[in-house]
Amino acid sequence: MRRILSILLTVLFIIGILGAGSLVIKEIQTANGCPKVLGIPACAIILVCFIIPLITHLLGKYNRWYFFFTGLATLIATMASILQFIGNGECPKTGNGTPMCYYSLLLFTGLIVLKIYQLRVNSSEN
Repeated sequence: MRRILSILLTVLFIIGILGAGSLVIKEIQTANGCPKVLGIPACAIILVCFIIPLITHLLGKYNRWYFFFTGLATLIATMASILQFIGNGECPKTGNGTPMCYYSLLLFTGLIVLKIYQLRVNSSEN
């Protein structure tokens, strides 16, 4: 079970890095790929929030940093999703028109829930 959870978490990180990475590339090329948070492209913040927890996951330690960055990204994605939903914000969209902030919210929530479950499984097996 440990291995399956670890692989699933890694796959979710890869999906997130590919999605956020494509937005960062677009932002670099056009300076208009994603909204800004305090002058910093939100997609760059989200990309960092995928990369650092992936590293801590692969190392198998530094869980506080894992939860700090996934929690930060969940907060950003929640706020962006709410603003998108009420019409006061505009998230980048996928090819089918779905706002990517919805996917970010889903991914980061999944990463947090799965990590908590993985830690519980690991502690019960020891």
